[in-house]
Amino acid sequence: MILTRRAALAGLLALPAFPALAHHGWRWTAEGKFELRGVIRSAELGNPHGLLTIAANDELWTAEVGQPWRNERAGLDDAMMAPGTEITVIGARAADPERLVMKAEILVIDGMRYILYPDRV
Repeated sequence: MILTRRAALAGLLALPAFPALAHHGWRWTAEGKFELRGVIRSAELGNPHGLLTIAANDELWTAEVGQPWRNERAGLDDAMMAPGTEITVIGARAADPERLVMKAEILVIDGMRYILYPDRV
């Protein structure tokens, strides 16, 4: 009985790690660069990373941007990613073409490039 409880507890503690491992990284993206131009409709910024909803070509896309420290290191602050801001996002789109989701490597706002992942540029 004690072994069963320990095993159950260990299993419960491990569960949160699996979605995080599946979600983060680049495995879910397609090869090559993708560019999206549009207007930010909403921004959810914070950890583990930010999400921008972008209206582009009569579609609503989700762009995963960096963690707060990565955005700051690139020269961005949250106010720059406010709703209504025109933006170009360069990065990797979801490997599944039905998903309107991408991971941002570079953001272009007001003609300025903000490089989130220098090692991928």
